[in-house]
Amino acid sequence: MKLKILFVMLGFLPLNCAKSVSEKAVQPVDIPSAVDIDGTLVLGAARMDAYLPDLQKAKGVGLVVNPTSTVGRTHLVDTLLAQGVNVRQIFAPEHGFRGTADAGETVTDGKDKQTGLPIMSLYGDNKKPKPSQLQGLDVVVFDIQDVGVRFYTYISTLHYVMEACAEQGIKVLVLDRPNPNGHYVDGPILDPDFKSFVGMHRVPIVHGMTVAEYAKMVNGEGWLKGGIKCELEVVPCLNYTHSTPYELPVKPSPNLPNNRSIYLYPSLCFFEGTVVSVGRGTNTQFQVYGHPDATIGDYYFTPEPMPGAKYPKLEGKRCRGFSLATTAPEHIRQQGYLNLDYLVDFYQAYPNKANFFLETLFIDKLAGTDALRKAIIAGQSAEEIRASWAEGLTAYREMREGYLLYP
Repeated sequence: MKLKILFVMLGFLPLNCAKSVSEKAVQPVDIPSAVDIDGTLVLGAARMDAYLPDLQKAKGVGLVVNPTSTVGRTHLVDTLLAQGVNVRQIFAPEHGFRGTADAGETVTDGKDKQTGLPIMSLYGDNKKPKPSQLQGLDVVVFDIQDVGVRFYTYISTLHYVMEACAEQGIKVLVLDRPNPNGHYVDGPILDPDFKSFVGMHRVPIVHGMTVAEYAKMVNGEGWLKGGIKCELEVVPCLNYTHSTPYELPVKPSPNLPNNRSIYLYPSLCFFEGTVVSVGRGTNTQFQVYGHPDATIGDYYFTPEPMPGAKYPKLEGKRCRGFSLATTAPEHIRQQGYLNLDYLVDFYQAYPNKANFFLETLFIDKLAGTDALRKAIIAGQSAEEIRASWAEGLTAYREMREGYLLYP
């Protein structure tokens, strides 16, 4: 049975958008403790008694946040400002602070219209905060909903934030959130030769960790440059386990609109390294896949420009393929493995195999190895490919044990 989500609701209204930060009058309120109520799940951000007093004493606070960074219905930025925290800087990851940028689109610096706070992009040319951008900060808070997949770039942003803060002697505070794909571990381990922003660490594609657990592992394994250690503090969730189902209250990025897409994402994202569309430019992103030249499938769709997909792959072309948009999300979740059949079967039936994988070989960055692409071309089955991951996954699970916060 799904656990209810307790949001600790604070006694204030959202910020008046017409006022700047300096004009805002802050009225302290009592912050209720996040207590155990009927085994209810409490998010790290909602446990304000655990971290707000320290933030109120800080001379300068930076926030790595996006639209998922909420306490109840209020954004964490508004929450902290209303409690007298000296928020001085917002850092925006892929998709931007408000979450409207396309995947891969450069996020630009700017100013938040609602608060007047400066926004520094951490996606584009500037993936790691510069010392000048961290000047005057005592602590940087990381509060972003992740989906538990190696090529989902928020954990790469986490790495660079930790590294930059370690170099400047600034503490990083991670407010933890559940991992909707945290109930299993699967996929090939990253080969360092294929390291990129969509895969930085020697972990499988589905790593089975929350952001706070992942931050502990990055620190503990010495993955920051030069083996430097970050001063790290985490605020765990209460009443959470890795088997706890979690319905995300805010979509984590423009093209993951619901839990079904989030559960399918680890398996269908491989198509991003091929000529095949995964439904960007439709309302069923990462729930359908197809191509105009496909010879199999009884579902048709036509990608068109839309928010979060300005220039979708195969724009305006009628694609033939498959829809998983009516599959029960819980059924996909209960499978508990990365499903290679979608990719292998489509490749085997595709008429122009020589041009199936993109010339950029982006598939190798997504997989973290060229072994997957080569095995598919060689005609190996999904079962044979999965068997090649077993040894690496066993070693990873043993290493992962030391960093888990939840059963």
